[in-house]
Amino acid sequence: MTTALYELGLAGSITADQAKEIETHVSDGITPFGFTLGKEVAWSVNDIANFNPPKRIGAAIAFIGAQNIPTSGLANLLRKGIPVIPVATNFNNVSKEIPESLRKLNCISYQDEGAQRIATALLECAGLLPRQRRVFLSYRRTESRAAALQLFSELSGRRFDVFLDTHDVAPAENFQAMLWHRLCDADVLIMLDTQTYFESRWTKAEFGRAQLKGISILRVGWPGVSASPRAATASQVLLDATDIAPTGHLSGTAISSICSKIELLRSQSLAVRQRGIFDNIHLGVNKAGGKLSAIGQQSVALVTLSDGKEVFLYPSVGIPTAVTLNEAANHSPDSEVAIVYDELGIHEDWLRHISWLNSQIKSGRYIQAHKVGWAMTDWEDKQ
Repeated sequence: MTTALYELGLAGSITADQAKEIETHVSDGITPFGFTLGKEVAWSVNDIANFNPPKRIGAAIAFIGAQNIPTSGLANLLRKGIPVIPVATNFNNVSKEIPESLRKLNCISYQDEGAQRIATALLECAGLLPRQRRVFLSYRRTESRAAALQLFSELSGRRFDVFLDTHDVAPAENFQAMLWHRLCDADVLIMLDTQTYFESRWTKAEFGRAQLKGISILRVGWPGVSASPRAATASQVLLDATDIAPTGHLSGTAISSICSKIELLRSQSLAVRQRGIFDNIHLGVNKAGGKLSAIGQQSVALVTLSDGKEVFLYPSVGIPTAVTLNEAANHSPDSEVAIVYDELGIHEDWLRHISWLNSQIKSGRYIQAHKVGWAMTDWEDKQ
């Protein structure tokens, strides 16, 4: 039995034809990753009472509205931090068909945008778009360069954005600062644990900083190399002598095992890091006397401040950009928005860039995750 890595669903006033159409688009969207709907990606229709995905996997549900539709189960999804995507027949019917608790979220019109848009929104909430799949290869060049290059090629072919130092850092860059910056944007660190992995200052730091950042770690253990106590909590793929060719390349069996393990860890890592930012939002808002009202597309949190003002907080797992804020503003064009991010490890030049954007852009702002409550207590409109 295949353990689901992600969980998606449909609920509300959904017809069999609509469900089938959306299901087809979701299935097409996950096929390039080698996933099957109902296996790696769990799928349910009109079973909101039993939609209870584990906290460690990406999940989302689309709620198709109708007049006087029951809202049982929606409050429970909010408590769990699960994104709910409201869908109306058309934009003119939002106030009639969408429950009040979801009405202020960015709604999708089935008539105007169709099943493809709903499927894309579900995949985006769960982190299942190609641009969202990022891994970082940590290795000793003198011991495992051939395997690292092989994994780079294999994972790129599976729609991962793979960071490999020999491919992704331009000669003029501050090499180590850029490494830490790219590490912050990764979902999984793959450590090729060869004989001297922990004897290198840089690979040792990459491993330690991934731990501090909450990034999942996959230890690929070379034959005869005992796991360091530091790697006790890392997931493992253990190689034997037959898995490594004289050229240093890995066997097809080893590659398959590593890729399968990465898929599981990547789902867990994304869910855990996103949950960590969400918990900061929830705690900060509560401490500031506000209230979390709903969670929608892009895991946006609709927050009501103590003075009644409503703002949309978009959690950013990884490196926030101007594009991140632009997308958030487009999703909520008539509301105040903010990107909530974890600044640990982000390049100092990039943090200065974010600070500059904060001073220049009037349509939104950036907030460090641990400062959400602080920002909520003195929220002023940007003029």
